[in-house]
Amino acid sequence: MEWRDEGIIIGLKRHGESSAIVEVMTRAHGRHLGIVKGGRSQRMQMVLQPGNSAECVWRARIEEHLGTYAIEVTRSRAADIMATPLALHGINLLGHLLRLLPERDPHPALFETIEVMMDHLGDQAISPALMVRFELAILSELGFGLDLTCCAATGRTDDLIYVSPKSGRAVSREAGAPWRDRLLTLPDFMVADELLSPLETPQIREGFALTGFFLERDVFGPRGMQTPDCRNAYLAQIGLR
Repeated sequence: MEWRDEGIIIGLKRHGESSAIVEVMTRAHGRHLGIVKGGRSQRMQMVLQPGNSAECVWRARIEEHLGTYAIEVTRSRAADIMATPLALHGINLLGHLLRLLPERDPHPALFETIEVMMDHLGDQAISPALMVRFELAILSELGFGLDLTCCAATGRTDDLIYVSPKSGRAVSREAGAPWRDRLLTLPDFMVADELLSPLETPQIREGFALTGFFLERDVFGPRGMQTPDCRNAYLAQIGLR
């Protein structure tokens, strides 16, 4: 069988003497691995770098096989990513979060988000806010999405400044006032149509605290995982550790 899709390379590892197993987040086929023959050659190693966009052709005798990839890079970002510590930490975190998703499970809406992320990984002004939103999207794709559209108590859609740690639903200022010490803070940029720029450090801190709470409770904990080192390293790089 064979399919063709666009994708973004998120990882690779050696396979045999001359080949590589390449991990690609594809638009229509999800996170998908395949062997690139000759992938360890000097020329191909420059191509098969995390962050690069590519046209991918996957072939296998049957669907369950690992299969092989023919990959043609359509947009090279690897040099820019490797030149910026923030981008390097960012792509490591992105890869880890994407590996929480089942292999070969399509997530077309998430793919669009990843493309935007890749173009701004090294941008100190926007990358952290995008990463918070990406963690929010991962929670949703895993079935633990937060409802930030209206107040859980009143149905109001304005003045939402809290999130219930129990239900994952937004709470308005007025409704949450009696229990504010028990609620999580909801920063403005997580419910705004567009990113507020520039964002202050406390807003970013609150955003990562919010997504981190639900990732630890609903994703990492049940899987017997600790908060990944790559997340801590990213937070340290942006001054939150």
